[in-house]
Amino acid sequence: MNRDQIQGNWKQLKGKVQQQWGKLTDDDLDQIEGRQEELEGRIQERYGKAREEVVREVDDWLARH
Repeated sequence: MNRDQIQGNWKQLKGKVQQQWGKLTDDDLDQIEGRQEELEGRIQERYGKAREEVVREVDDWLARH
């Protein structure tokens, strides 16, 4: 899945994102609006992970969906 597909399918993906990263709130997901960089930033913020780790984690997750 690429960046355009994320934004186009965001409403369907929100539930799956929240299952994977449960610390993200509904408000977070509404503000992200399918933007991958925003998603990565929120995950980094909520989980305290390094940027590189989050980017790899999101890329792996997207490859599975």
